[in-house]
Amino acid sequence: MIQIRHLFKSYGRQVVLDDINLSIEKGVITGLLGPNGAGKTTLVSILIGVVPADRGEILIAGRSLDENLGEIQTICSIVPQNLAIYPMLSARENLEYFGALQGLKGSNLKSSMAYCTEIASLQSFLDKRVGKFSGGMKRRLNLAIGLLNNPRILYLDEPTVGVDTQSRNYILETIKSINQEQETTIIYTSHYMEEIEQVSDTIAILDEGRLLLHAAKETLLQPQGSVTIRVNGINDMLRQSLGRIASVRVLDDGIQLQRDTRLRDNLIEILLLLKKQGVDVVALDSRDKTLEALFLDITRKRLRDAC
Repeated sequence: MIQIRHLFKSYGRQVVLDDINLSIEKGVITGLLGPNGAGKTTLVSILIGVVPADRGEILIAGRSLDENLGEIQTICSIVPQNLAIYPMLSARENLEYFGALQGLKGSNLKSSMAYCTEIASLQSFLDKRVGKFSGGMKRRLNLAIGLLNNPRILYLDEPTVGVDTQSRNYILETIKSINQEQETTIIYTSHYMEEIEQVSDTIAILDEGRLLLHAAKETLLQPQGSVTIRVNGINDMLRQSLGRIASVRVLDDGIQLQRDTRLRDNLIEILLLLKKQGVDVVALDSRDKTLEALFLDITRKRLRDAC
């Protein structure tokens, strides 16, 4: 659905996107992650035709973005982080206005508004002034506006910023529902790792303008194949005893056990050995790999403050 080949973008001497190659299949939700200044917003801005690339090729639905921008824009929509709504107007007036901007009118506009209002669960608030809406209601209206043209490709930029837990969950479930029912291709940018884990099929990580990783979520976050016992010291006698146990690896500060059929018996034997030799257990780590841990490992954990 979206193919990006050797994409470059710079602002003066600052390279913002550096040889990006990315392919996104139809009907897939791709979580786009990256520290501040990684290039996420620039990439999305290029894909929707707001910012020109310096060089590279982008194909969307098999068509060149450069040569078919107007046509491609009719099948795409973006839900921006900054609320694109008029607080002095009612929800109905906002929907009518943005629908008209997209060329919708008459029965087409009415049916689209009815669908998007139901999706956003705003039926009871259509004639209420948006300025009086809660943060969650504004975000849902923002999403509804982005769905008016029934897009085949939907770009979501931090769509749950500043909302309560219930509204966040509703928005995430709605996004998954749209994807499943309409086969909408979605690019979802967020700083909330748990959101990316919840909704995405594939995950892409940008850092300093480069694409560091793009793979299926199941591949990246598959359960770890081991359990680690952290201890306060391993002497030579203990190391020799542990070395005789199958599926066990002795580390500098602990013992790693493979998750196999011997795990339970090995764990019991090792704990008995530790107790016999008076070695204290500091921690036991059996957690599965998390997206946050993966992200920090890949982006090297350093702060990315900028002003």
